[in-house]
Amino acid sequence: MRNPNDVFHLAIPARDLDEAYDFYVTKLGCKLARRYPDRITLDFFGDQLVCHLSDRWDREVSMYPRHFGITFRDKKHFDNLYKLAKQRGIPFYHDLSRRFEGLIEEHETFFLMDPSNNLLEFKYYFDDRMMY
Repeated sequence: MRNPNDVFHLAIPARDLDEAYDFYVTKLGCKLARRYPDRITLDFFGDQLVCHLSDRWDREVSMYPRHFGITFRDKKHFDNLYKLAKQRGIPFYHDLSRRFEGLIEEHETFFLMDPSNNLLEFKYYFDDRMMY
């Protein structure tokens, strides 16, 4: 089981570090931890995200199988991020929708797309037992 003091780490490709910085820090509100010529390291909602400069970023976009994001416990935090993304003009790959209506795993979700076509999904489950 994960210790809540531990930090999850994810590394993704970025075609341009200035674009990645603008998307994740300026628009999404993540904190820059470090910057090097070949990568930026970010505090992504309490976990570590590293954007590595790469020419192997996805040129074709698909939600499945690869995307990442945050499942919020607090609906207010989910709603606030959605409003922020709309206000700041962050590109949506898929706008707010509800999935599995009427089932225990019913949730709201939206997908954002960063400048290197990495897809980020943000979710809120109405029954928090469904988070995992």
